[in-house]
Amino acid sequence: MAARTLDEDPALAHEHALAAVRHAGRVSIARETLAITAYTTGDYALALRELRTYRRITGRDDMIAMIVDSERGMGRPDRALEEGRAVDRAALPPAVRVELAIAMSGARLDMGETQLALAELDIPELDPDRAFEWSPGLFAARANVLEDLGLHDEAAEWRRRAEIAADALGHTVDEDEFDVIEIDDADTEELPESPEEVAPAEPAPVEKLAAEELAAEDETFSVEDEVAEILAEIDAEPEPADDKPESPAVSDEDEDGEARPDGALF
Repeated sequence: MAARTLDEDPALAHEHALAAVRHAGRVSIARETLAITAYTTGDYALALRELRTYRRITGRDDMIAMIVDSERGMGRPDRALEEGRAVDRAALPPAVRVELAIAMSGARLDMGETQLALAELDIPELDPDRAFEWSPGLFAARANVLEDLGLHDEAAEWRRRAEIAADALGHTVDEDEFDVIEIDDADTEELPESPEEVAPAEPAPVEKLAAEELAAEDETFSVEDEVAEILAEIDAEPEPADDKPESPAVSDEDEDGEARPDGALF
């Protein structure tokens, strides 16, 4: 229901996501969904908390671009850049790598580093003659930066390519399939095969990950308090904390007693 109502009524979608977490706080897709609805409604602090919880549960960095953007939303572009630099980009799927590049470019713009913002977008996925699922957004981001640099003719050309790519694709591309459509008449090499999904790393112990991540947090948060909250979610019904909502009792099983699989939001 959160996914079905997100575009039309983000606030309602957020209520659905909160309900999901109350029933299944240890299930990664519930925390991912709450992060997305919080981000959409502008609650970047909650989005960051849920994104980090999702990363601790799964050991995956596939939501890193949203983490970077949430730090930007909190007015901390320097922290956003640190988050983005901390991940191994070579291990990310191409679509995630592109989203991260766009988010990093935005953080550079926030800091007034326009030339570096353009450099962040100079990635192998920037192919001006072919349209992948990520191309419209990447082309448009480059056009915006070029506009800020006063290079209006180049900006107009990239904006035109973004429109052509969007029209050419015209459909939702599967997460593990990348359709390639020729934009220009120039000959191109054989289409690449869809990349294999990177296997998620085994998550490290909760205490270790919490300590590492919270070491860089604001002084208002303590490692001990966050570790206690996470352990409470896993082992028992938690006590309400001062500035944190009460965490619900959780279950990894559905009503029929079968384990719920993790999966993408859409």
